[in-house]
Amino acid sequence: MKAWAKQLKRSFGASFLWLVCLIYFTQGFRSFVWTAVSYQLKDKLKLSPSASQFVSSVAFFPWSIKPLYGIVSDCISIRGRKRIPYLIIATILSLVPWPILGLNATFRNSSWHLMVLLTAQNLGTAMADVVVDAMIAEAVRSEKASFAGDLQSLSWFSMALGGICGSLLGGYALSNLPIDKIFLLFTVLPAIQLFSCVLVEETPVSSGDVPTSEDLGDSHDMNGNSPSDEDSYSTRKSSSTISKRKKSKKRGKKKRFSNKSQFVEKENAGRLSWYYSLKSATYSLLQAFRKPIILRPMAWFFLAHITFPNLSTVMFYYQTEFLNLDAAFLGTTRVIGWLGLMLGTFVYNRHLKTMKLRTILLYTHIGLSLLSLLDIVLVSRMNLAYGITDKHMVLVGSALADAINQFKFMPFLILSGQLCPPGIEGTLFALFMSINNFGSTVGSFVGAGLASFLNLSSGSFDNLLLGIAIQVACIYIPVLFLFLIPKEATGVSA
Repeated sequence: MKAWAKQLKRSFGASFLWLVCLIYFTQGFRSFVWTAVSYQLKDKLKLSPSASQFVSSVAFFPWSIKPLYGIVSDCISIRGRKRIPYLIIATILSLVPWPILGLNATFRNSSWHLMVLLTAQNLGTAMADVVVDAMIAEAVRSEKASFAGDLQSLSWFSMALGGICGSLLGGYALSNLPIDKIFLLFTVLPAIQLFSCVLVEETPVSSGDVPTSEDLGDSHDMNGNSPSDEDSYSTRKSSSTISKRKKSKKRGKKKRFSNKSQFVEKENAGRLSWYYSLKSATYSLLQAFRKPIILRPMAWFFLAHITFPNLSTVMFYYQTEFLNLDAAFLGTTRVIGWLGLMLGTFVYNRHLKTMKLRTILLYTHIGLSLLSLLDIVLVSRMNLAYGITDKHMVLVGSALADAINQFKFMPFLILSGQLCPPGIEGTLFALFMSINNFGSTVGSFVGAGLASFLNLSSGSFDNLLLGIAIQVACIYIPVLFLFLIPKEATGVSA
């Protein structure tokens, strides 16, 4: 383990590895503060489950347009650099909303202001995610390609560790601290991330983008004269000196106009470079997207999300209000969920990655339907008849849900990484993640609509069983469209 860490440090540098680990750890640790957001919406703002889910869905929308951040960072440099400046901007966006919410009670207690600030925060976090993914893809290209799996493993481990720490501490913090203090505490990690961005060096894309002092003719004054010419003119006004002065002016004007022309040409070339880079990236993206091995699974994956009405917020209200489960215990369930995710990743890499995608996805949806039956048992209170406590039911369900969902996520993640063409690494990888995130967002809106239609609200869960039964039926809709997945496709080869 120590030798492996030293090898990574030697290949990529300590500052780069630290930044990657910190960004992914912070992403996982967001569970610390988003648990507080859930309670703020429920207890302080008194929103219904459907309204709360609507606010959360809108706030997470920036994760659905990640290709936009990828295209911009891939094609438009800032002072000759394509990654670190965008990472700094993203970190500032993810940092600023938390102290505002922690210090300003008006914004914190307004659903509209809260939604806007949380959306800005997610915009920064999503942008940082895209940029660091692109940095990893660039770092492992060519001679370091053998370390691709190591960096991905390091990233996932950091995120899982952050998720576990955030979930444990988040539940404890909610039991002992006011929500505004939790918002302020979370600002520490983005602040450290902002400082860490400065430690990573990035090679400029081009050294000729910014004109030098020589290009602009700094050796002449505004009229194109050298200092010695000006001094001579002020002391002597002989005809020969004036003649020399006129010649010097002409030469200076020609030099100035030449430099101005070169500068304008460089600016125009820069604008054209952006245009052609964007055009080339878009074309490459469309070419990659047209491949059946990408297009068909993405279409299926999106369909799998939007046909499943997400009732997670309703279940959160049910667990806290009807089952009276406290924040510390719910934090523990999220830890179990992260462990389940890690278990799912391990099982997939060990036993499933060579299986056909259709087979994996079929078994995954069968597993998800059986898992929904556990929710039916919990809501119908049948578990108590067999001596099984509510806490045990919730813990088991949380672990299995994350493990099974990982079986659906891993094949697409690996496949998208394999097909990232040089130059648009951030864009294509972000496109895949956006299909997942936008599908989840739409599924959340569908779930909010179903909750509203069934009149599921705080303290009123009479129709929750019907809602879960509808979920079980909807799980099998994507199975009918498995023909969209290429028959011979696996999680490791196209």
